[in-house]
Amino acid sequence: MSDKKEIVVEQNEALIKAQSVWQHIQKPLLIVVAVVVIGGGGWYAYQQYVVKPKEEKAADALFKAQQYFGIDSSNLVLNGDGQNKGVLSVISTYSGTKAANLAHYYAGVSYLKLGDYNNAVKHLKDFSTDAKQIQLLAYGCLGDAYAELNKKDEAVAAYKKAAAAFDKDENNASEYLFRAALLEETAGKVKEATDLYRELKEKFPKTDKGYQADKYIARLSTDKNDLSVK
Repeated sequence: MSDKKEIVVEQNEALIKAQSVWQHIQKPLLIVVAVVVIGGGGWYAYQQYVVKPKEEKAADALFKAQQYFGIDSSNLVLNGDGQNKGVLSVISTYSGTKAANLAHYYAGVSYLKLGDYNNAVKHLKDFSTDAKQIQLLAYGCLGDAYAELNKKDEAVAAYKKAAAAFDKDENNASEYLFRAALLEETAGKVKEATDLYRELKEKFPKTDKGYQADKYIARLSTDKNDLSVK
């Protein structure tokens, strides 16, 4: 009988200790749970009621500028038509949205067409996308802007990125790789130019530029380069 009483006492003591521990951790634990639940709900609410509406408004604001971009109306793309916003307004008003990111591309290409190469570089550098074919074109336009500014090293780097971004688009990829090679040639960098012409021939043999690569390789290997800058 005595043994049973001792067991009961020990069980009661264990229960009291457990209750004491729970009382100590109950409040912090409930706070953690509340933070997780409220935080998750807060993130969802933020996405639904802040991010999503902002994205929709930005996309609506960009719509008319996209139409102007399609018909090469660069000034209207940038500044709007008085009733509809241009891409510069979209960028400043809806910073951080997908539409604002795309607006950087439209702005960069538009500035390139208008001959404002510094602003073209600025906006094209701020643009990025997982759409590889568009990224190819953006890098290519960035290379063109750098080339116009006589920043040949930067132009070559951008052209090489363009060629590598989406090599399934063989016509554009080969064109930009050719431009990189030609710039290296005009800078007097014979080895670098030759390597790029060979890469052009190997990667894009069925394209016009790839087909002509042998001509440029032969010229560099046999003739003095009249285009080189001394």
